[in-house]
Amino acid sequence: MYSSFTILKKYIAYYLKASNGKGHGIHSPFVYSFIREVINTKSDGDLPNKIEAIRHKLLCDETVLEVEDFGAGSASGLTNKRTVKRIASTSLKTKKYAALLYRIVQRNESKTIVELGTSLGITTSYLASAVPSACVYTFEGADAVAEKAKSVFDLLQLKNINLIKGSFQKTLPEFLEKINQIDFAFIDGHHQYEATVRYFEWLLPKIPDSGIVILDDIHWSKGMEQAWEEIRRHPRVKISIDLFFVGILFFRSEQFEQEHFTIRF
Repeated sequence: MYSSFTILKKYIAYYLKASNGKGHGIHSPFVYSFIREVINTKSDGDLPNKIEAIRHKLLCDETVLEVEDFGAGSASGLTNKRTVKRIASTSLKTKKYAALLYRIVQRNESKTIVELGTSLGITTSYLASAVPSACVYTFEGADAVAEKAKSVFDLLQLKNINLIKGSFQKTLPEFLEKINQIDFAFIDGHHQYEATVRYFEWLLPKIPDSGIVILDDIHWSKGMEQAWEEIRRHPRVKISIDLFFVGILFFRSEQFEQEHFTIRF
């Protein structure tokens, strides 16, 4: 992974070159509408604020968990024994990004949602709350972390979440054999080039033209940047939006030419 200083330099470069987030100069009506109504909206009135109350509790939780790490490791060099509050402070998406995912799922009216990387379940809870009738399938490699996430879902009384434990390498192919369509996928685990490209390719046959795939931490390392560049140029991807910390992909077959945007968020 890149050092904090390198990521900061990259973020400054991104911020200076990115469109201002107001949609000015965007000629695609679809992207203009998405920026104005989803990315740039200030309306968070319907967000499930009770999720943030639980996030606060997790950030103070001194419980020690035994964690199996199937991913690319942690930015803080954490060992296999980790406190819940340390996991919460280093692994959870911020409210800003969790709310963005919530709005995307809600606007897309996604019915089948897949998340690779449950962590403590905060982002999962946002996804499940966005469309209560949707089915959310969330994958977590670390058993103890998955059990903590399950306790979060129970506290929030979320009944539309299916938690799948174990290595993605084993659990994801088994799941994909049984599912017909995935309307929204969030790839937030195993932050390495090979794994990220592999998971995208596994998911792709199940993604319809109206589907959306989001990659997390696309500028986290050279490998993740390579994965993002390769994936966003895939022939089925018609629109990509780089928000620095996440990348958004659309698959609109009615659009002939690919369009790539970098938007300030």
